[in-house]
Amino acid sequence: MNQTYENILTDRPARGIFRITLNRPNKRNALGNYLRRDLFAALEAADVDSDVRVTVIRGAGSCFSAGYDLGADLSKDLAFHSAGGAGYWARHAAEGCFRIWDLAKPVIAQVHGYCLAGGTELAASCDLVYVADDAQIGYPAVRSISPPDNQFYPWVIGMRRAMEMMLTGDSISGQQAAEWGFANASFPLAELESQVLRMAERVAKIPPDIQQINKRAVHRQMEAMGMRNGIRAGTELQALSLQTASHIAWTTKAQTEGIKSALNERDGAFGDYRTSDTERTTE
Repeated sequence: MNQTYENILTDRPARGIFRITLNRPNKRNALGNYLRRDLFAALEAADVDSDVRVTVIRGAGSCFSAGYDLGADLSKDLAFHSAGGAGYWARHAAEGCFRIWDLAKPVIAQVHGYCLAGGTELAASCDLVYVADDAQIGYPAVRSISPPDNQFYPWVIGMRRAMEMMLTGDSISGQQAAEWGFANASFPLAELESQVLRMAERVAKIPPDIQQINKRAVHRQMEAMGMRNGIRAGTELQALSLQTASHIAWTTKAQTEGIKSALNERDGAFGDYRTSDTERTTE
């Protein structure tokens, strides 16, 4: 498996471990369709590669991923075919998460910096999630666009905590993410990569034919409780939100005044994300 990609980097940091690096650092690894196409192609190639036992996904630059690419037309050149019509995007996004969920081999998310909106959906679809202590994990799109395409929050952090995040759009730190169940553990940023590789090496010790059943056994329990059906049902609510007057007004503003201006206005009242004092000093 020696294929090269335009929007991701790949390497093999240790025996049995395949690593994918989202490589749009100047766009905070925004998940445009071209990047997503590369990501799914690499994941699926690794899943049938006899030399690979586990895959790690991380982001280049300052963060894991700030979410879907709002500056691109996501209706064009989808990463894979999804049925069209009303609500197609939310269904397509959820299907993408389940494509990762359904891979035979384990996938680990290595999260630092921003992990927002679609970035959280990507991380949540992985089997294991390890984060930097100071990562920022959240879904700010609930303030102006919609609830998540992939309604994983109640499943992984519980109803009350999920409700708080959905009603505010606030982020949680990496340490909180580990305490609340979004992540397996958090580490100081300087230790994150070595800790992820340590865990990946342990996962890789188990033969893939056994490991895929171990992975599936956990998923079947979640599916028995209704997780897959719940997430698919949530796509319809996401589609409904796109018809609200508030969403239409915000989208119009983003198109006429620019996405950065619209995001600054959205988050300015909260003083977080790109409008925080810390963020302004680092941009």
